[in-house]
Amino acid sequence: MITRHDWSRSEIQALLELPLVDLLWQAQQVHRAANPGYHVQLASLLSVKTGGCEEDCAYCPQSMHHSADVGGQPNLEVEPVLARARAAREAGAHRFCMGWAWREIRDGAPFEAMLAMVKGVRELGLEACVTAGMLSDHQAQRLAEAGLTAYNHNLDTSPEHYDQIISTRTYQERLETLSRVRSAGITLCCGGIIGMGEGPADRAGLLEVLANLDPHPESVPINALVAVEGTPLEDLPAVDPLELVRMVATARILMPHSRVRLSAGRQQLNREAQILCLLAGADSIFYGDTLLTTGNPDVLTDRALLAAAGVRVAEVSAVAAEPACQPVTAARG
Repeated sequence: MITRHDWSRSEIQALLELPLVDLLWQAQQVHRAANPGYHVQLASLLSVKTGGCEEDCAYCPQSMHHSADVGGQPNLEVEPVLARARAAREAGAHRFCMGWAWREIRDGAPFEAMLAMVKGVRELGLEACVTAGMLSDHQAQRLAEAGLTAYNHNLDTSPEHYDQIISTRTYQERLETLSRVRSAGITLCCGGIIGMGEGPADRAGLLEVLANLDPHPESVPINALVAVEGTPLEDLPAVDPLELVRMVATARILMPHSRVRLSAGRQQLNREAQILCLLAGADSIFYGDTLLTTGNPDVLTDRALLAAAGVRVAEVSAVAAEPACQPVTAARG
């Protein structure tokens, strides 16, 4: 199977616009060839520092710019976070993701606590992922030394639609953050959100940037907007679930070996729509009752879903560490 990094936007848009049955067939062929066995990785997500973020992301209830800001909550300490990680492992999670509502990582005690959390999660035998905004080369290196598996930093949308969603950070700054993470040898978790008022060309544009990173992000979260009251996007209609299926399937075709993660918005999907996403090539789900500040199906419901789909859950002991990375090259698009 040839892995490409030269996809054009027109090629990607043509895939997104295929008849759904044809798109699913192509995605199935790619997924079964690149990821035999249909094993799904389970990831758990915890908000360590909640709300009060200086960024103005229009979808986010953690922004200090919006009335929905859920700030005012104390930062979690190391031991309570590790207790949650142990509980996640006991529930079957493979990866433990920790979020800080920051524009950028701050040095000092908060960063030292982050490093201790990463080390503790890795000692539990779990993959460790952090999302905390921008970071310096030195901070990325220290996270790598602590054993961080992946750093999450989403592109959110296309370069053209981006300034309709965020004004406090540029698209180029996001790409530079990805480059710093790559240079430190940490794998990338990088995806986007649909349902934010973008057009079909914007969805293709987001996937174009992701698919032309070399190497591809090891993890690609596909999110549907959860419209939260008090955010600028609160009145947008819910995404048609089949549009999410199309994004998952196209991402699978473009990035055969990446984990395509079914992420935010899953609570709004019925069982059948979620199974279609698994059929389309999603091979990871966020697992548990909360995604940072929005709801998510609970553990028992997820287990029943995967059983109904006939999808196998990878054993925690069988989840290998993500491969080492090479420095990222410039993205097209």
